[in-house]
Amino acid sequence: MPRRVKIEQANVEAVRRLNVVDPVLVDVLPAGEVIPGMEDRMVLHSGPEVGWERMCGAQRGAVMGIILFEGWADTPEAAEALAGPGPVTLGSNHDHGAVGPMAGTISPSLPVFVVEDRATGDRAFSSLVESNQEFGDYHEAGISTLLKWRRACAPALSEGLQSQGGIRLRPIFERALAMGDELHNRPHAATALLSIELTDRMLRARVEPDRAADAQLFFSSNPFSGLGVAMAASKLMADRIKGLEYSTVVSAMARNGTEFGIRVASLGDEWFTAPSPHVDGHYLPGFKAADAGLDMGDSVITETAGFGANLIAGAPGVLPLVGGSRAQATE
Repeated sequence: MPRRVKIEQANVEAVRRLNVVDPVLVDVLPAGEVIPGMEDRMVLHSGPEVGWERMCGAQRGAVMGIILFEGWADTPEAAEALAGPGPVTLGSNHDHGAVGPMAGTISPSLPVFVVEDRATGDRAFSSLVESNQEFGDYHEAGISTLLKWRRACAPALSEGLQSQGGIRLRPIFERALAMGDELHNRPHAATALLSIELTDRMLRARVEPDRAADAQLFFSSNPFSGLGVAMAASKLMADRIKGLEYSTVVSAMARNGTEFGIRVASLGDEWFTAPSPHVDGHYLPGFKAADAGLDMGDSVITETAGFGANLIAGAPGVLPLVGGSRAQATE
């Protein structure tokens, strides 16, 4: 059979595999309990693996922040000494079936979303989305959200899911897309729909009212909470085509602020990288492109699975944030 035909057939099979995955949010648990290969003093990060010496400033700050969050160091200086280079092991989320937004740091005690394929039992994981530590803030205020997530909110969500069962995500995503989401830069409807399901499970599990209320408010007050769940589901989908012989479909896209990398289904875990690009975006008053870091984060796993930019014409509400016109989005 000609190689061209084998490639075409493999790519048809890749699309079929992507479409049959049935992702279910089954739990929210500490990474060290569920992520394969997670070691005691390990920090995972977004993008292809990059050593401390080549890390951009935002990822370095996030690594320092997650070390302080774990209590492995008491000061930023001590955290930097542990990471660069030190006894803390650094690695790529993608090598462990996980993804994380922006700097994407995941450490053993950080609770992660656990998404499982009902048909195969395969799992993927994602950290929560917040607006401080994942951008490199390692100060006390920057890691306070992670501390509350670990202490109170994630355990309450876990109790509800364990007691009442997981949440099928395909119906959630279908409704969210019909409401104008594209599940990357605009996951607002998905967040609201997931919040309803999670709250129902906590109440039926008889989680204490104050704890349930705190967890519900924590999740629903951040419109990007649904992104973490969408990223884990997208990773689960994309991993179904990894290693598919002859397929030229992209199975991963990721960036670490230094490099942008892709993986191709038939070539397994091999990364193909180029310098991480500048982002053509909007800037807050007083800032310009020269002030910005380079492209960073695992969230383009949503585009890998077919969401995000691929659907942006159906989510016009996000265009003022990311720039461009409806015509450009359609094109």
